[in-house]
Amino acid sequence: MRSHYLWSIFLAICVSLSSLTTPVRAQLAAYNQDATYGKPASENPFANIGLDQRLNTQIPLNLQFRDQNGKAVQLEEYFGEKPVILSFAYYDCPMLCTLVINGLIRTLRTMSLSAGTDFNIVTISINHRDTTAAAALKRQTSLQSYSRKGAENGWSFLTGDEATIQQITQAVGFRYAYDEQSKQYQHPSGIMVLTPDGKLSRYFYGVEYAPRDVRLGLVEASAGKIGSPVDQVLLLCFHYDPTTGKYGLVITRALQLSGLMTVLVLGSFMLISLRRDRREPLTSDNAKPLMPKKSNV
Repeated sequence: MRSHYLWSIFLAICVSLSSLTTPVRAQLAAYNQDATYGKPASENPFANIGLDQRLNTQIPLNLQFRDQNGKAVQLEEYFGEKPVILSFAYYDCPMLCTLVINGLIRTLRTMSLSAGTDFNIVTISINHRDTTAAAALKRQTSLQSYSRKGAENGWSFLTGDEATIQQITQAVGFRYAYDEQSKQYQHPSGIMVLTPDGKLSRYFYGVEYAPRDVRLGLVEASAGKIGSPVDQVLLLCFHYDPTTGKYGLVITRALQLSGLMTVLVLGSFMLISLRRDRREPLTSDNAKPLMPKKSNV
């Protein structure tokens, strides 16, 4: 049947999409293992570094920071209408922070959804010593790399005092520590997607983020207010897995949808056929043959 053929193609597309996840080069588990330096946790202050998922947790939107222009702002100013991608960094970080931001930019470049139009991005420094000038410079280089019109209205780089930074990092489960020896921060790598009202919706780990996953995370966080009808169909086939921080194909759900659509297609076809038969007039082929007249001869 044609319907079975079409849905076989649809399922094949879903399976193909599930294999397009970009490899993550810096998973939390590996990072935590590196941070221990082979020492027992009791002797290593960096053993507890990690990123804990606190899905559906409301973050404190009344926390006050300073933006890249030195203006005092509250987190609530970046929420209300659009989903938000939240990331943490410190602006003179020599390696991991730059990898996280660059990985996010590479993902955003491939998406039709745009920062400033469909969602906002908030990057918060975990270093209370970071200055407004450092935030402005990091923002400038990031926007130049992203190179998307209107993004300047949707990506902010914030600084704050130590107590405020700890409040927001604890709220989202971002555990880090300062290394006095290297004068650097040891921290996990990842980004978070939040709903327009400030609830944690999705976590994505590492320094590379699959565009499909981030897009679906934003669409879900917005309750379908952004994205396309195709995204809504994909959300029926793919399900977010908190253990991996990725979207995976749900075979059972896809098969159920396939079966339902097959029934609907067949039912519609039968209904149309019955109506067509009822409206079809009699023809010479299906009319009752006439009896020949008797001759009077």
